Amino acid sequence: MSGSLPRTMGDMAVTDEAIEKIKAMIVSGELAPGDRLPPEKELSERLGLSRNSMREAVKALEVIRVLDVRRGDGTYVTSLDPSLLLEATSFVMDMHDDASLLEIFQVRRILEAHATGAAAQRAGDEDIARIEAELLTVDEDTDIETLVEHDLRFHGAIVALGGNHYLASLVESLTSHTVRARVWRGLTEAGSVERTLREHAAIAEAIATHDVELATSLATAHVAGVEQWLRRARSAS
Repeated sequence: MSGSLPRTMGDMAVTDEAIEKIKAMIVSGELAPGDRLPPEKELSERLGLSRNSMREAVKALEVIRVLDVRRGDGTYVTSLDPSLLLEATSFVMDMHDDASLLEIFQVRRILEAHATGAAAQRAGDEDIARIEAELLTVDEDTDIETLVEHDLRFHGAIVALGGNHYLASLVESLTSHTVRARVWRGLTEAGSVERTLREHAAIAEAIATHDVELATSLATAHVAGVEQWLRRARSAS
């Protein structure tokens, strides 16, 4: 990823269009659950899209399990119920148009910053070792889905260290509503793996040195990065 060019909002719009066109084929019944998609070249020509945008769209729909890419075989529509397919593929429109998602990120930013500061104050040697071990589960070659799973574990462990079980449950609930946006950012913005690993390492170091103020600030900036990206994505849509 480090060698790729940053994707622009225009690239995102083209990828969104490709997703919407594939979605329309599924919802209309042109592609039924279990059907194999036409070859990439044929499908991109039929829909009037570049092969690159088609590839990105397939990757995004594979991550949310609308499509099943079988290496050496082809790409298939999953055997989901049509209503579930519609719900799963609506995430792009929801992300761009629903202001409540931004509000969730705002609340998450406030709560996680507080919890991270508390973790820096309370963390013992074993707690710090667990956080640092989690950092070793990913590297720069990690795919986006695995990265997001790591992100959930990393932040969940830190919030739990804060010692407030109600707060931990609340943050977990809020986080469940932000997974799609985090996956989509990773798919549409270059350098997401490297950036996330760098920011996580800085937060872990602040906790290890019990620097409450720094840990709070780093957590605030970390969540705010996704929030700012989402604002740009919505304004460009």
